[in-house]
Amino acid sequence: MARSLAERLRALEQQKARLAEQEAKLKDAGRKARTRRLIEAGALVEKTGLLDLDANALYGALLSLRDGATNGRQVEQWAALGGRTFAREAGARNEGKEPVEPVVLTFPNPLPKEATAPLRAAGFRFNKVFQHWEGMTRFNEAEQLASANAGSARRVTHPAPPATPDAPDTAAA
Repeated sequence: MARSLAERLRALEQQKARLAEQEAKLKDAGRKARTRRLIEAGALVEKTGLLDLDANALYGALLSLRDGATNGRQVEQWAALGGRTFAREAGARNEGKEPVEPVVLTFPNPLPKEATAPLRAAGFRFNKVFQHWEGMTRFNEAEQLASANAGSARRVTHPAPPATPDAPDTAAA
């Protein structure tokens, strides 16, 4: 069936509009990626303590870094130093902290609304099927929340997957 010229023009206009929309989405994604990268770079400048320099001094410092960025060995040394520093800072942040783990809270009676707000704020959600509160948190914090309302906390442990034999069992044949 032959399409009229008007139908073909309308189809082409729709295709043109779809392509323009896709192009706009790509530009928007590129802009967002660039903005994210600039924010990350600014945070790194602040983290190094260089943000307090005046604009000329900071720009000069960055220009001197640009000269070394073409030297592969220099970049490797910078990457190693940055990686070690990030790891040391992460270790210091996590030192003495309990790991976050899955926890279940149970209570002998239904809780009043004012008692559920702190549970929700701590990341717990009520499971209607099992009639308990569950969430990811540090166990000692969960115990405190549970004991405040005469409840109990328990860690959720996942059983190890069953062992799979390396070879199929042919003895039963």
